[in-house]
Amino acid sequence: MCGIAGVIAFRENLHDRERVFRRMQEAIVRRGPDQRGMLVTEHAALIHTRLAVIDPANGRQPMHRAYRGEVYSIVYNGELYNTDEIRQKLAEKGCTLTTRSDTEAVLMAYAVFGEACVEMFNGIFAFAVWEQKRERLFLARDRMGVKPLFFHLTQERLVFGSELGCVLAYPDVPHEIGMDGIRELLLFGPGRTPGCGVFRGTEELQRAEYAYYTKENGLRRHTYWALEAQEHRENFAQTAEHVRYLVTDAIRRQLVSDVPLGTFLSGGLDSSLISSVAAREFAKEGKVLHTFSVDYRDNDKYFKKSKFQPDADPAYIRQMQDYLHTEHHWTVIDTPSLAGALYAAVDARGLPGMADVDASLLLFCKEIRAHVTAALSGECADELFGGYPWYRDPEIRSAYGFPWSQSTAYRMDFARPEIAEVLQARGDVDKAYQETLSRTSVLPGESPQERRMREMLRLNTDWFMQTLLEGRDIKKPEHMAPAQAVKKLKIYVLHRMTYGGAGGEAPAI
Repeated sequence: MCGIAGVIAFRENLHDRERVFRRMQEAIVRRGPDQRGMLVTEHAALIHTRLAVIDPANGRQPMHRAYRGEVYSIVYNGELYNTDEIRQKLAEKGCTLTTRSDTEAVLMAYAVFGEACVEMFNGIFAFAVWEQKRERLFLARDRMGVKPLFFHLTQERLVFGSELGCVLAYPDVPHEIGMDGIRELLLFGPGRTPGCGVFRGTEELQRAEYAYYTKENGLRRHTYWALEAQEHRENFAQTAEHVRYLVTDAIRRQLVSDVPLGTFLSGGLDSSLISSVAAREFAKEGKVLHTFSVDYRDNDKYFKKSKFQPDADPAYIRQMQDYLHTEHHWTVIDTPSLAGALYAAVDARGLPGMADVDASLLLFCKEIRAHVTAALSGECADELFGGYPWYRDPEIRSAYGFPWSQSTAYRMDFARPEIAEVLQARGDVDKAYQETLSRTSVLPGESPQERRMREMLRLNTDWFMQTLLEGRDIKKPEHMAPAQAVKKLKIYVLHRMTYGGAGGEAPAI
């Protein structure tokens, strides 16, 4: 995980604002503790903080390359899983890369192919490229929105960054919320309306979007990908084999690292599968995988079954521990520690979040960071592979409204009467629900159940999954110092399953 930020202002000399840019950099330094970099020209500033995972010595940013009379500069946050394929495409165009860093691959792919490069990328990313002579900025975000990119736009300038706090560190960005912001915090939180930045005038580049910013045309945004329903033509055996290939290929690609790497192990299907494949790959190189699990003090005494978690984790974790023969690490969290981390977790997210879920992840990652720099997890598998009760339970599945939040009445009690009255009159939750359903791609003649399953996938990928991703890609308070690069296997799998990749076309969903 790295941090990126920048300011483009065509009506002022940005050399006079370097102190402000240092303040913006400080706001994202914990995203990238290894290196800092900055480019400041008359009308553009690019800011970067780096967590070095691939080619630490040669991946410094901002990175600059000259190509056909133009000088391109990039700040990049992400991981490209098909760097070798991009390298080959560039070689066919007579362009040879000089480092192993995926940053250079992204930069030169943009220089050579322009905005079409984002359709070639297999990975998770948010990046900005400044064309120094043409004075044009290019912004892009990955298909599923794993990597964040907020911005604030006025007639005078564009301010952007990996985190809200970084954008708000620019003095002219208002620290204010209006009724829309109250709606987000009170009714939708910890989720957010796609593209909403909560604070007045602050937005987020949508997933699968790229944008150009120029003096003549301002900001022009474009969508380059969307999840679309297609007829599935494979039989069960073919589908199983194809999914197996996609999952294992995704894991192997994400094991490429020049720093210590491990895996989360909860005992569930997803983390167990990931850890199993990773352990085999490590064994081929004579290495032992580090796996990590979390438990809560006296959990055996107080654990209660639910539809979300019918059984406690430890018994399954120990089974996998015996099977994998990894170097396993347990973290046991007690209630005082969890309560003490609640405020730090809110500071890390920058907004009210998932309370004890965020706090426990913060504490867990602190312990992981003592052993590895990056860790793979099975986060978001339930969203994509139907693991939640609202996929399986017919009654929950058919209920009207966001399945994880059927009623906002209790939340509305926290609002002052005059605010509650306005929010109720606006009907924002119902509007958001209906708008999300309207974006669902369906096939003619599908049964009501099939249609509803597609709607559930859309509701989850647009809302619930984004909340989880945000919690895994946020800055951490310095005294917590957690693992900085928790990777998202299942998001990558969806990339492969929806737009294909190396090794052939993917099955339609």
